[in-house]
Amino acid sequence: MQSNKPLAPADYIVPLHMNGLNGRMLYLPSKQPRQILMVYGSHASLERMLGFAEALQAYGTVTIPDLPGFGGMDSFYEIGQKPSIDNLADYLAAYIKLRYKNRRITIMGVSLGFVIVTRMLQKHPAIAKKVDLLVSIAGFVHHNDFALTRSTKALFRYFPVPLSWRIPGWTTQTFVLRAPIIRAVYRLAGDKNTKLTGVPSDKRAELIDFEVGLWQINDIRTYMDTVISMMKLDLCDNRVALPVYHVAITGDHFFDNHCVEQHMRVIYSDFTSMPVHFDGHAPTVIADAKEARKFIPRKLITLLKQK
Repeated sequence: MQSNKPLAPADYIVPLHMNGLNGRMLYLPSKQPRQILMVYGSHASLERMLGFAEALQAYGTVTIPDLPGFGGMDSFYEIGQKPSIDNLADYLAAYIKLRYKNRRITIMGVSLGFVIVTRMLQKHPAIAKKVDLLVSIAGFVHHNDFALTRSTKALFRYFPVPLSWRIPGWTTQTFVLRAPIIRAVYRLAGDKNTKLTGVPSDKRAELIDFEVGLWQINDIRTYMDTVISMMKLDLCDNRVALPVYHVAITGDHFFDNHCVEQHMRVIYSDFTSMPVHFDGHAPTVIADAKEARKFIPRKLITLLKQK
């Protein structure tokens, strides 16, 4: 019988040191033989993903690593590299080779995490041969997957450019991303911010506090650089010999699920959509396994139970 008590992050998060960069890794063991690797997206953390890990633990051992510049990990800038999708994909490939060696793995990519997973599989086809199940959770593979107006796309494409530079990025991280400023911005936005829409007033303070933490631990230059990459993204020039199972959020305000499907079909050998009803891209705080299970469709559970 599963406990309803949320897991304590400190009990399952361990240091991760690789390629001269320091970060963390969430490791949640299971009695089931399946090895599940989850790659989260931008503006996230291991603490945010703990509920997902707990929900998936029933089907296999769950591992979630930080990537450079994400979740508080050192950024690629620290070793003189840019946080390009290719560099992130190569880092993920090195991590998989080091940790899993010849074992088969299930890979789940969340949002931008699935972009990195896809590019990694394209560049390292030997890894694709070890994947027994590939899952996209609100993932995408092309800039036209975004359901945004032309003006909003242009804003996301060009506004982040100076903030990805060293001095403006450092200034923003040091002086702008302070807790009182972030809280004030969220409170002023109110219901106009999709993350606060429908959130009861007594829960908003907790959610905003979590957002403060996410903005402060994630490297702002990496965040801005990857936003630029997303606005130019096109991974449709290289096939991957795997089927993909896509958890499509029906109320996703970021993506056009029809476009996502068309582009994923170009890349992958087969595509299966598994719709989940939620008003938004993904919740900011996945408090526990009960909340996370809303994003695990029955069809996916059936697949995860297979030996």
